[in-house]
Amino acid sequence: MQGQSQQQAYDRGITIFSPDGRLYQVEYAREAVKRGTASVGIRTPDGVVLAADRQVSSSLMEPSSVEKIHKADDHVGIASAGHVADARQLVDLARRRAQGEQLRYGQTIGVETLTRAVTDHIQEYTQTGGARPFGVALLVGGIDDGEPRLFETDPSGTDYEWQAAAIGSNRNEIQDFLEEQYQPDADLDGGIELALRALGSADDEPVSAENVDLATIDTEDETFQTVSQERLESIVAEIDQPDAEESDE
Repeated sequence: MQGQSQQQAYDRGITIFSPDGRLYQVEYAREAVKRGTASVGIRTPDGVVLAADRQVSSSLMEPSSVEKIHKADDHVGIASAGHVADARQLVDLARRRAQGEQLRYGQTIGVETLTRAVTDHIQEYTQTGGARPFGVALLVGGIDDGEPRLFETDPSGTDYEWQAAAIGSNRNEIQDFLEEQYQPDADLDGGIELALRALGSADDEPVSAENVDLATIDTEDETFQTVSQERLESIVAEIDQPDAEESDE
């Protein structure tokens, strides 16, 4: 009984390490991320692509109310996987940090600096009594002095830089697909196509344009832009075309 009560203490206390050096609540937060629909980030020489699987739970729900990709600044976008409310709080933090940099120094904030500010905030919630970790992971993409950058944040408060990355459900399968298909010299359109193919790779079927949010940050104008539904449908149709031709044969 004593061993069981000790286990529960490690399990419930965010500030208590287990004997094998684990923080169970952080691991549970990672499990919450895995339950969220997938998001993908692709870095190309021409810019960064962010794509997210936006599942609508009811035909009566307005699809536009399900937000998975957010504009943090003119040159930075954020995609999320996990608890939507937690993501909203971190996106708001990133926006305030970016605005503060502009007001205080008269310049845009660096993508790495912004990511580190967010992860520092996340890390505080892994060692604060009476709080819980954020059950969300983020992909932060943007342009630093003409250079595309892509970062991932983890519920532990750790950040990683990637060329291409996936977060959320089926992450391992999507990441394997990206490792096989990623081309460092692809253009922005190639990055968009890869992102859409990656989202559909876990289910072995083409992704539906209605269930995707997609945004780009172009290296040339350093501006965050969402991709319209009409263009998405056109891109998805072009991606599916080779399969259709094979089936006709």
